[in-house]
Amino acid sequence: MTTKTFTAIVHQEDDLYVADCPEVGTVSQGKTIEEAISNLKEATELYLEEFPLPETSIPLLKSFEVNYAETA
Repeated sequence: MTTKTFTAIVHQEDDLYVADCPEVGTVSQGKTIEEAISNLKEATELYLEEFPLPETSIPLLKSFEVNYAETA
């Protein structure tokens, strides 16, 4: 069994937290951040059982700023 570390991007939608794993493309949700990440971990494990990842380099996560006009 292989162990890898993945990224969870979490944001709130209404009364739920949505967690997204950008390396794999899996998404899940939960009532708390911890529940969303736990559900994402389970979804990712199940996905990888069917669709193993090819050996690739670790993606680089960077932030950037954009300017945009707010509408009233």
